Amino acid sequence: MNVTTEVVPATPSRGAAAIDWSDAFCSEGANCFRFGLDDSGRAYIGSTLRPGEYVSDSVEALRALISAVKAGAADHLL
Repeated sequence: MNVTTEVVPATPSRGAAAIDWSDAFCSEGANCFRFGLDDSGRAYIGSTLRPGEYVSDSVEALRALISAVKAGAADHLL
């Protein structure tokens, strides 16, 4: 899994892929996250508080992460 703090422009430049972000998913308060995909099929999860910071990996890897969280693998962090 890759974590970056690079701001990716809406229009690709210098080989950067444009990320198509979905509408933000917000839970309690200001805890808002968004999911995105780029043209090469990589998946992204980012916070709306820091738009230039996100986690990226393959769609399959992020699907496995979300499934594990839903199954309770991260409950000890709450």
